[in-house]
Amino acid sequence: MDERAAGLLLHPTSLPGRFGVGDLGPAVDRFLDWAREAGQSLWQILPLGPPDFNNSPYLCLSAFAGNPLLISPELLHQDGLLDSADLGDVSPLPEDRVAFERVTRWKERLLRRSWELFERRAGGELREELRSFSDDEAQRGWLDQWTLVSALRSRS
Repeated sequence: MDERAAGLLLHPTSLPGRFGVGDLGPAVDRFLDWAREAGQSLWQILPLGPPDFNNSPYLCLSAFAGNPLLISPELLHQDGLLDSADLGDVSPLPEDRVAFERVTRWKERLLRRSWELFERRAGGELREELRSFSDDEAQRGWLDQWTLVSALRSRS
């Protein structure tokens, strides 16, 4: 590194967004465009796994699974896995902080809805992507255990 570089440390959940928490959708694109224009060339992010019960990204419950809060409702809508009405069903949330409990409950309902629509509407390409991911040898080593742990956690 012969040249100096400047960057930012920011977890995606800290980005502003329509849905009470930043995610990996269009807000990330806007942030990266802004950072580039501001002369930033590095983005250090905190872990992206599912956080512990206190929502700390440093205490992820899985080294492989992702945080469901980071799934973009807008991108699910683009893929046909949410209707416009689903995106409009957001109760007012604070703009100056993340209300994790409320956002988590809302996003869990939204993701269940997305799965229902996937089962009814998903085309062959999306279904093949899911099948390929879940059948991949590298994923099978953790995916079954994670889905069991996740299901049990949701029941407690």
